[in-house]
Amino acid sequence: MALTALSEAMATLLGSCTLTPESEVVPLDQALSRFCAQSVTAGMAVPPADNSAMDGYAVCSRDVPGVLTVSQRIPAGSVSRPLEKGTAARIFTGAEMPMGADAVVLQEDTEETAQGIRLPAVEVGQHIRRRGNDIQPEDQLVAVGQYLGPQDIGLLASVGIDRIAVFDPLTVAIMTTGDELRDPGSGDLQPGQIFNSNRFSLGAQIRALGMTVVDLGNVPDDPSQIGNMLERAAAAADCIVTAGGVSVGEEDHVRSQIEARGDLALWKLAIKPGKPLAFGSVQGTPIFGLPGNPVSAWITFALVAKPWLIKRQGGAVGRAFRFPVRATFTIARAGSREEFLRVSLTGQGEAMRANALANQSSGVLSSLSEADAVAVIPAGTTVSPDDYVEVMPLSTLLEAGAA
Repeated sequence: MALTALSEAMATLLGSCTLTPESEVVPLDQALSRFCAQSVTAGMAVPPADNSAMDGYAVCSRDVPGVLTVSQRIPAGSVSRPLEKGTAARIFTGAEMPMGADAVVLQEDTEETAQGIRLPAVEVGQHIRRRGNDIQPEDQLVAVGQYLGPQDIGLLASVGIDRIAVFDPLTVAIMTTGDELRDPGSGDLQPGQIFNSNRFSLGAQIRALGMTVVDLGNVPDDPSQIGNMLERAAAAADCIVTAGGVSVGEEDHVRSQIEARGDLALWKLAIKPGKPLAFGSVQGTPIFGLPGNPVSAWITFALVAKPWLIKRQGGAVGRAFRFPVRATFTIARAGSREEFLRVSLTGQGEAMRANALANQSSGVLSSLSEADAVAVIPAGTTVSPDDYVEVMPLSTLLEAGAA
C-alpha cells in the first residue's frame, strides 16, 4: 500500500466533514471550552468614558506645575463634579475623569504642603485611559467557530453580554483493545501486561476540546466482544476513536469488525510516528482507528483526528503555530516520511536551539512529557547542526482550532 501524505489525508478527511451541529444559548459562565455559534459584536465602548489609569490627582494641564488645592475626591464607581478651575481632584484607578481635567499626576510625584498639593508639569492625556481604548462599538469580539477560552469569556462580560449561542458539544466514544492492557489502580501487573495509557490520554485530549467522552474502557482481543462494543459506541456517540487493533496482525480485530458493520479506509500515512490510520464508519457513525503505540496515538490524534472533530463540532480549524529554530542534532539519512521529532527547546531569541530527545521510539510516552515541541522534518530532508527546522510547541498541538 502506497504511503499517503498528511496534507492529502487531511484534505480528504476535512472535505468529508460537512455536518454542522445544533446550537444552544447558554449563560456566559457555562460557555467555557465551547465553540461559538454566532459572531458577536460590541454594543458599547470599553471603557465607556475616559478614566484614570493610576491613583493620583486629576488636573488641567494648564494649571501645573504649581500648588493646587484639592476640590473633590473621586473613587472608582463614583460620579464626579466638573473640576473647579485652578484645583486638583484626588482620583483613584478606574474612576471617571471629571469634566475640565485632561491629565493625571501620579500620587508619588506629588508633595503635600500647607497650601495644598505641589504638582509637576504634565502632558495632556497623561495616565488617562480614553473612552473606547479597549473596545469600540461594533468591534467583533468573537467569531463563528471560535473556541471560547477564559479570556473570551471575560471580554464578552466586559460589554455586558451574559448569554451566548454555542454549538452543542460532540459526544465521542473511546475504546482501546489489547489483552495486555490493565487500567491503573486495577492491581499489580502480571508478566506480559502493561498499564493502559491511551485510554486516559485520548480521553484527556477530547475533554480539552470541550467534548463529551463516552469511555468504553478496554476490550480484549476477541472479535465478538470488539464488534459488540463498536455497535454500542455507534449508538451512543457522534464519533468513535479507538487505539490499537487496526493494523494487519493476527490479533488486530478492530479492522475486520468495522468492515463488517460499515466501511473503512486503511491508510499508511507518510508520517513518523503514526503510520497506520483507519477512518470509516460503524452503522453510520464516523470512526477513527489510531495506532496502539502511545506516542503514535497521541500524534495522530493531534494531527488528524482533532482537526476533524473540531470541524465536525462547528469550530474553525487553523494551521498550528510553527517557527524556525536552529537544530543541535543530525539527520544524516533522508527519510521517506514526514517526521515529527520530539525536541526540547533551550535558549532565547536567536540563541534558541532545538535538541532532539534521545529516545524517539513510538512507545516511549515519557518523551512527550519531556518535550517542549516537535520538530517537523519533511520527507527527503537531512539535517545538520545549526540548520533551521520548523518546530510546533506541544501546547499548540493541544489547542482547539490548531492543526
